[in-house]
Amino acid sequence: MVREGTWMDFCVLGPLEIWTAGGRLSLPGTRHQRVLATLLLTPNAVVPMARLIEATWEGEPPATATKQVQNCVSALRERLGDPEQRLIVTDGPGYRITVADDQLDLLRFTKGLADAKRFAEQGALRDGVREIRTALKLWRGPALDGLDTPALVSRAARLDEQRLDAFESCVDWQIALGQHREVVDELAEVVAEHPLRERPHAQLMLALDRSGRQADALKVFQRLRTDLAEDLGIDPGPDVRDLHERILRGENRPSGAAPDTAAPDTAAPDTATPDTSAPPDELDRAAKELAAAITRQWTAEAEMRSLKRPEPVPLNWSCTEREVAAAASTVLGARPGEGPDRLVLSGDLTDVVAKFRQVPARQLVVLGEPGAGKSVLAILLTLGLLADPRPGEPVPVLLPLASWNPHREHLHTWLARKLVEEYPGLANTAAYGEDASLRLVLEGRIIPVLDGLDETPPGLHTAAIDALDQAVGAGRPLVVTCRSAEYELAVRQTGAFLTRAAVVEIEPVEIEDTIDFLTARRRSGETRWDPLVRRLRREPTGPLAQALRTPLMVDLARTAYANPATDPGELCDPTRFPDRASVERHLLDSYLPAVYTRKPTPPAQLARPHPPRDYDPAQAERWLTFLARRLERERTRDLAWWQLDRAVPRLVVGLYLGLPPAGLFALTGWLAAGPVIGAIYGGSFAIAGCVTHSVGRRPGPLRVEPRFAGTAGRFARRFAVGEAAGVCLGLGWSLPTWVISLLALVFGLAVGVHVWLGTPLDANRVSSPETVLRHDRAAALSFTLSFMVSLGLFTVWLWRSPPQSPPSKY
Repeated sequence: MVREGTWMDFCVLGPLEIWTAGGRLSLPGTRHQRVLATLLLTPNAVVPMARLIEATWEGEPPATATKQVQNCVSALRERLGDPEQRLIVTDGPGYRITVADDQLDLLRFTKGLADAKRFAEQGALRDGVREIRTALKLWRGPALDGLDTPALVSRAARLDEQRLDAFESCVDWQIALGQHREVVDELAEVVAEHPLRERPHAQLMLALDRSGRQADALKVFQRLRTDLAEDLGIDPGPDVRDLHERILRGENRPSGAAPDTAAPDTAAPDTATPDTSAPPDELDRAAKELAAAITRQWTAEAEMRSLKRPEPVPLNWSCTEREVAAAASTVLGARPGEGPDRLVLSGDLTDVVAKFRQVPARQLVVLGEPGAGKSVLAILLTLGLLADPRPGEPVPVLLPLASWNPHREHLHTWLARKLVEEYPGLANTAAYGEDASLRLVLEGRIIPVLDGLDETPPGLHTAAIDALDQAVGAGRPLVVTCRSAEYELAVRQTGAFLTRAAVVEIEPVEIEDTIDFLTARRRSGETRWDPLVRRLRREPTGPLAQALRTPLMVDLARTAYANPATDPGELCDPTRFPDRASVERHLLDSYLPAVYTRKPTPPAQLARPHPPRDYDPAQAERWLTFLARRLERERTRDLAWWQLDRAVPRLVVGLYLGLPPAGLFALTGWLAAGPVIGAIYGGSFAIAGCVTHSVGRRPGPLRVEPRFAGTAGRFARRFAVGEAAGVCLGLGWSLPTWVISLLALVFGLAVGVHVWLGTPLDANRVSSPETVLRHDRAAALSFTLSFMVSLGLFTVWLWRSPPQSPPSKY
């Protein structure tokens, strides 16, 4: 046990260690080490109990996990001489370890890295190198080496990545200073440890070439290209290839060390080493075009929702009274105990952008009852941020959260995948570089605006909240909407919450605001709304007023009675509408007939407009009912239209997809060799088709467009495969040489043309069911034509030229 007040130094950049004036301090057991390590990874911040439990057990935690963690904390306090609980503090639903910057190597490393970058930005590269080298010396091996629970391994891997990034930045600066030979040996070791990481390979190539070792630099490139091709089937990135070409042309010869007072980007303009990510200009362009696409998409949505005719339903919000938020000092970035006791934050739709920017971490949770206007607030917040962007501010991206499973997918991985699904042009590596969507997420270039946490399965709510907090714990911006009751229940169950987010709740619509909205588009002299207005003012707590307390119902009322021939005064009839539920049912029933009228679609995406279709309200109701029931059976709110055929029994799917091709094959066999062969062909393909379509699952739609640039290598490889198949088929049937050559050419083209179907050309387009269906049809047509041309040519030749009998001996 350590005496109270003893100086301690905590080390996580390597195996977990604690040092005191008397030497190294040992801990009781592995669980105690895991608990302490989890606290030290988030110093001076609350770590919820759920995260401590996740980090302590590798598999399913026991029923007594909470109690065991509490016991571990008590033992740690005793071991660390902390009877007054000043080091490990109980704070709300979790614990917080309080350490100064000089007591934790992670904080010293972070500070040293920040100081080094500041020196480099000021042009003092030598000072930057000195600071970053001092910070790197704090590392004693892989972070938290030996603590191998999945949660800790993931956090340790991110720390190791920071170490490698810091080393690569240091090498950049040293190369800019002309210290080429000094970094070669270290780079060789890093390249050996990370054979697929392109940036250190490029740095080593540059350092070797500037040291007069051009042949060795070219060998590094060849080794990298071989490893990438064998392990991943890809070529080095364009920047590495460009550096290789410059080395061959002798354009990287040193011209003397850069002066220490020069800025990094001007000291040596050709020393900018490539990264596995897109160059800044490519990623900047991706972010800019993504912002333009999002603006068009949600402006069109706001127009469809009539949010500007003339104004949306007034929404007021304020800090929630529910016990689901962090302390005001934590949200405001102050020290514990400083600042106000309660966070004061309130506003309406007109100032939500300004209030969001006032939150230090720019993290906001929006709660509200069903229909309270959470999605509308998210839309207008997104558009407001895009309309008045601040320098360097990330791009807000509004996404529904229903499809995220935090147990299976990290938030950043899910965000990157959803970005490509919604804006498929981001997958275009030629325009934006490798993994543009993932880089946008990891580099903090987007603000996730996640709508509908309550739409995820209830069993995932607590895990989702904790995973969100982990993903944005470093202060990244985030907006989440959720129903109030579901969020409160999830927080109360395990104590997980967003530790730096302001939590606000949308208030019920005021009676006068309801009246103003309903009558805003009233014609001069129109009196049909007067009975309803009088009833609302006379009975502000009556059934009608209660029903019209949410923006959804207020908007439904105006939509349902938009036609001058309707009478909104009928809602005042106490016989027909004795309670709130009856009013809400009536408004919902009136909604579909009112909205299914011919309205041209606004141009949300850059595509050729098509005339909208008219739907009968009864037909629309029947179809929407079918979709709702299917989503209910699937227990999801994420509609994947390409999976709707799964509502049909598998046997029926197998029959209607397998029998038509079987009939065509039967006809082909009949014409080529008679009814017996036709029956064999037809029966074989009928069985194969029915079984395949009944048992198998088709992949999702392909989002493709024709693209030819940068496909030569992949086309050549695919062409060779198809050519080999054509040659083998021709030799097997003993066809003439010229026919075999023709088959090889046709089969090679049939297989190779698939590489010309790449991702859409830019991120300036918004994905929609129409565009996805069009791209999938183009891909299917291309594959079908290539199949028909290759096998069709072979079949026609066999039919036109049947094999001849061998010549007679007599």
